[in-house]
Amino acid sequence: MKVGTVKEIKKHEYRVGLTPKMAEAFKNHGHTVFVEKGAGEGSGFPDDLYVKAGAKILPGAQEVWGQSDMIYKVKEPLEAEYGLIRQNQILYTYMHLAPDRPQTDALVKAKCIGVAFETIKDKKGQLPCLKPMSQIAGRLAVQEGAKYLEKPFGGEGVLLSGVPGVPHAEVVVLGAGIVGANAVKTAVGFGAHVTVVDINLDRLEYLEDIYGSKISTLYSTPENIAEILPKADVVIGAVLIPGSSTPKLLKKSHLPTMKKGSVIVDVAIDQGGSAETSRVTYHDSPVYTVDGVVHYAVGNMPGAVSNTSTLALGNATLGYGLAIADLGVEGALKKDGGLLEGLNVYKGAITYKGVAEAHKLAYTPALDAIK
Repeated sequence: MKVGTVKEIKKHEYRVGLTPKMAEAFKNHGHTVFVEKGAGEGSGFPDDLYVKAGAKILPGAQEVWGQSDMIYKVKEPLEAEYGLIRQNQILYTYMHLAPDRPQTDALVKAKCIGVAFETIKDKKGQLPCLKPMSQIAGRLAVQEGAKYLEKPFGGEGVLLSGVPGVPHAEVVVLGAGIVGANAVKTAVGFGAHVTVVDINLDRLEYLEDIYGSKISTLYSTPENIAEILPKADVVIGAVLIPGSSTPKLLKKSHLPTMKKGSVIVDVAIDQGGSAETSRVTYHDSPVYTVDGVVHYAVGNMPGAVSNTSTLALGNATLGYGLAIADLGVEGALKKDGGLLEGLNVYKGAITYKGVAEAHKLAYTPALDAIK
């Protein structure tokens, strides 16, 4: 199979789909690898490393898209890339289609085969290709929240850890999954007091067993959320419904009750966001203020630590990518039911139920589509 990776064109996205070692792995499996010139530089991988790995450097994205059977990316294709997608071409990347009707329509129109990292499941029913980015995003969320609490950035001027004689900051984490657990871990490490909110009592019990009195746990109801928000210095939106839009737990009506200069870090923004007032921002202008509350809603948070993120993502996605290349996409999907969960679009059909429901479009079960 001809496998290609291109330079990401999303604003301030520095990650790359294939590292040189990953390119070498595909080469060793008998596949041809195309890399757009300069694609890996943002993650610390110059072209010469790809050449040593046996990849072929092509001068531009158009050439890579044009010659590759499978495009191995990081982020969803943007409008400028829609016209490059070919019928039956395999697109292997994060897609986040549920909140993105234009991309959904473009992939359906192109009749490509879209395998989305974020909905692939392993044998435990977990999301292995989403997990490393969720770990990074959860940890970054606290780091960014701490920064934008600083007065020069519009925050209330509070230090997460406090100091002797001064209270610790209050961090509220909405969601106790991978993002939330990593946010809790980092916030506790910073010295903040943390309240984590979820509907899954087992997850709340797990975190309480680990951190004891350093955190508080709260069952997620609208009333409990409304009660805790006025005390919060940082609120981290960490709720995920795989492949579907995120529920809006933070209402616009909540903002006047919150502290002026408090910070919302909406990690779920790539699935639509946890707050009604969230909109996608970028690393060069990551925050804006609504009703005195600072909002951080960067849609590709892990891109800020591109080397770490690229290596972690590659560890999670390579095995599935090799299976697709070795067995053919239909063969790999039929062999691995968890990989089949990653199929979001197939030759004009929407094959992930959450995406179809989000856009009120026809749904075709993935197994039916590939048969």
